[in-house]
Amino acid sequence: MVASPRSSVRSAEMAKLTQLIDNEVFRAYATYAVIVLLKMMLMSLITAYFRITRKAFVNPEDTAVFGKGESAKKNLRTDPDVERVRRGHLNDLENIVPFLGIGLLYALSGPELSTALLHFRIFAGARIVHTFAYLIPLPQPSRGLSWAVGYTVTILMAYRVLKTALYL
Repeated sequence: MVASPRSSVRSAEMAKLTQLIDNEVFRAYATYAVIVLLKMMLMSLITAYFRITRKAFVNPEDTAVFGKGESAKKNLRTDPDVERVRRGHLNDLENIVPFLGIGLLYALSGPELSTALLHFRIFAGARIVHTFAYLIPLPQPSRGLSWAVGYTVTILMAYRVLKTALYL
């Protein structure tokens, strides 16, 4: 039986996907990408927890559980603790999303596994420290330093990608 051209293309695509999954650097990237994404998702739950425990909501329909009229309206407010968590979450969005794109390109650029693991681990660790520094809050410069470390790692990976792809 002769394979159709379509099944040959599909087989070749599957072979490429299998190679990618077998790539240790890509697996390391995937591991740390999932870790930082789960950490970022946890920030949504922490925000919800703070909103509920502080009774601080921004949407009128969210206050319905606390009654109607004036009793519900008093819960339409901002709270410093909720805003602190939200700022930490926004900072995650500003830093983890670029890491996901640049980290993927970096993983595909063929770095040594040990170097890639160092980059990925430092980034993930810096983001976790940054979250604790935001939520506890830890005194500065802990939050600023943890942000700078993670940001620097992303810039270094971007430089490697540009150097590899564009021969800078």
